[in-house]
Amino acid sequence: MNKAIVTVSPKYQVVIPQAVRESAGLKPGAKMMVVNLGDVIRLMPVKPAAAYRGIARGIDTTVPDEPERL
Repeated sequence: MNKAIVTVSPKYQVVIPQAVRESAGLKPGAKMMVVNLGDVIRLMPVKPAAAYRGIARGIDTTVPDEPERL
C-alpha cells in the first residue's frame, strides 16, 4: 500500500503522488469517482464499460426450474 501526505491547494486541488499514480496505472485525463465515506475520501478510477467485457466468462448461467404449483 502506498501512503503519502499531500496538501490541499487554495483551489481545493491535490496532487496524486507519482508512486500512487504508477501503481494505479493512472494517466493524464483519467476520470476519477470521488466517494465521501464520513471522514474518509476515496478516489477510484472510472473504467470504460469495455474494460468489463468478459468478466463473467465461464460462469454458470443456468437457472433451475421451479416446481409446478397446483
